[in-house]
Amino acid sequence: MTLDHPRTFVGFGFGPIQAGLFLSEALATGRFGRLVVAEVMSDLVAAIRRSGGQFCVNVAHPDRVEVVTVGPVEIVDVASDIDRRLLVTAISTADEIATALPSVQYYASDGPGSVHRLLAAGLRDKARQAGPPAVVYTAENNNHAAETLEQLVLEEVPRAERAAVAARVRFLNTVIGKMSQVVSDPQEIRDYSVVPLSSELPRAVLVEAFNRILVSKISFAGEFTPAITVFEEKEDLLPFEEAKLYGHNASHALAGYLGALAGIDRVSDLGSVPGLVPLVRAAFIEESGEALIKKHNGVDPLFTRVGYGRYVDDLIARMMNPLLRDTTERVTRDTVRKLGWNDRLIGTMRLALAEGVQPRRFALGAAAALAVLHPSLLDSDGSVEEILGSIWEVPVGNQGAVVNDVEAGLRALRAWRDTNFRDPQKLEYS
Repeated sequence: MTLDHPRTFVGFGFGPIQAGLFLSEALATGRFGRLVVAEVMSDLVAAIRRSGGQFCVNVAHPDRVEVVTVGPVEIVDVASDIDRRLLVTAISTADEIATALPSVQYYASDGPGSVHRLLAAGLRDKARQAGPPAVVYTAENNNHAAETLEQLVLEEVPRAERAAVAARVRFLNTVIGKMSQVVSDPQEIRDYSVVPLSSELPRAVLVEAFNRILVSKISFAGEFTPAITVFEEKEDLLPFEEAKLYGHNASHALAGYLGALAGIDRVSDLGSVPGLVPLVRAAFIEESGEALIKKHNGVDPLFTRVGYGRYVDDLIARMMNPLLRDTTERVTRDTVRKLGWNDRLIGTMRLALAEGVQPRRFALGAAAALAVLHPSLLDSDGSVEEILGSIWEVPVGNQGAVVNDVEAGLRALRAWRDTNFRDPQKLEYS
């Protein structure tokens, strides 16, 4: 298929990744005749409509913040019957679709505005009308987001139509290492000197300029060429998804929790705690990196000591960019999820242990996360096993080594607190 027809892009969710990545990149191609985005916040929809479908994105470069105007887009309110019908029609003609929601839990709901239900309706129309093939980028930071959404959508399609629908669409996982945030406090908007999405909204999107995004290999029976060409396809995306979760996300969380405990508000100020950034770098390379290199050796130059070292140094420099205005409060939100059995802290520890690597520093980070949930743990011998067990809900026999390491991390954390947060690299774990 060539690019000789007017293309349509459809997005679900109007957060920073949709606004500052997918819609921005789609517009930059000059190949889309329509940009359509669905949102659940009616006031946001109304404000963007009153601005003529245009909105502003703040892009943080290493040396400056650039304000980019994006649009026009057609923004629809999924609570509206008329808008939902418009959205279904757009999906039926769409070539590229992107979900950028808080999590995969938002794919399905009981209401008519459920993402999986709207996609199913639009894709059924696409199949009946022999509409253009489409790809669906899933950007929910879950290693199996594409498979989850595909199953939900196809289950909503009558069995007799499933083969025809499945032939017209490919659901793709993504690895998005682009850091971003929403600034919604009016005073912070003024202090940061960022421009709101529209003049009516006390809501600004701030994203980094980085846009090296990885996606699953696109495989259609016929030819399909995406209009958004900046995304890099990978035959096997899972190793890179693990590098994102157990490398990028894990180290970011480690830095955030230790920084918060030491009283640091801004991620860019982590260097004011002697030894903290070197500890994060060592964890990134010697624990996460060693484990990932052992597991995925030969897959890609990333999974070598040289390649991974470059990845680490680039990410730490980006993470500490003061123009991103990132806060330890933001990095440490949703702690229960981040302590999940398969998530960034515990998941990284489990990966390391499976590859024969001792994850002492990530255990320190997990202990710091626990201390955010239960501050009394810093002054008592509360049951780490009981607290973590209630979060994980996995068989007790699988927990022992991880619990022991987190308990050792908690003892080291108390010792670090008692030194008034001096060089954490000198801590002993026992």
